[in-house]
Amino acid sequence: MQTTFVRHDSGSHPASATFQEHSGTAPQAQARDTGAVVAKSVANVKRDNMVATPNGNGNGNGNGNANRALVEALITSKVYQEYERAFNDMTGLPIALQPIETWQLPYHGKRNENPFCALMSQKSRACAACLQVRERLCDKAALEPQSLSCHSGLCETAIPVRLSDRLIGYLQTGQLFRKKPTQAQFGRIARQVEEWGLEVDRDALKKAYFAGKVVSAREHESVVKLLAIFAQHLAMISNQVFIQQENSESPVIKRAKEYICEHQAEKLSLSHVSKAVNMSAFYFCKMFKRVTGINFTDYLSRVRIEKAKNLLLNPNLRVSEIAFEVGFQSLTHFNRVFKKLLGQSPTDYRAQLLAH
Repeated sequence: MQTTFVRHDSGSHPASATFQEHSGTAPQAQARDTGAVVAKSVANVKRDNMVATPNGNGNGNGNGNANRALVEALITSKVYQEYERAFNDMTGLPIALQPIETWQLPYHGKRNENPFCALMSQKSRACAACLQVRERLCDKAALEPQSLSCHSGLCETAIPVRLSDRLIGYLQTGQLFRKKPTQAQFGRIARQVEEWGLEVDRDALKKAYFAGKVVSAREHESVVKLLAIFAQHLAMISNQVFIQQENSESPVIKRAKEYICEHQAEKLSLSHVSKAVNMSAFYFCKMFKRVTGINFTDYLSRVRIEKAKNLLLNPNLRVSEIAFEVGFQSLTHFNRVFKKLLGQSPTDYRAQLLAH
């Protein structure tokens, strides 16, 4: 099945563009921040072309700052960087992991960036058109991998990274052709580029356009499956990666983290930790959130949940025993925090582990 979206711009909006959506698994498009012009253009498009998102499953999940911090931790992790290199080497395609809401093109300046897309990124109107594709694609990809073809005929894919019912970001690849581009297709694109006011030599533009990678349907399906598996893996290790990141920390924050790990089973408070590192509670609270991206209470909960995950491997321990062992004073609170961070209850998590 194929759905075509056609938007006619007016006034200050970017040039009109046609977007094709392919159901099932396929590629997606995103874009990079090129300043206030792009942001304003896309904001106008979003205002004029509101797209509904599923309740609880779309972009508005109310965890923006926490999601961004978590995605940043994943991007800087060893496991992601090694996968990124392997994916680049194996497929010749770009890859990006981005939070739910961002004004940045995903592949700009990255390895395997499409040369035609690199040229287009020089013009804000072209970037705005790409960002529109990204917005529409991500709205559609909240639950499963989806693909769109942009105005230039390039295919883009978005794979959701989810913690059960919580969407934290998108794993993306694209800037590829699903079939070999034609001279007629290039002619239309060249006229569009001229309308956008991008001054580039036509021969250089043509060379860049036809240098785009062509991927068969079978190859593309395999690429999407690989990314879907990796997205699941990222979700599983996200909490562990987040609490282990160092972020070039100050000695104070490093000592605070060590103290939290050593005393996480106790009735620990912000004032206890701030005293341990010889800081006032007020300044420690501000510094901790600035460095880690989350507040003290959330970080402590993550440390405790990570310890609980290990204890759940022991079938002889009751969930209630584990809750109090890791420092929670209430089983209800433990269950709520566990599901919030990992997307499932402690009982379901244990059952899944033991099943394997």
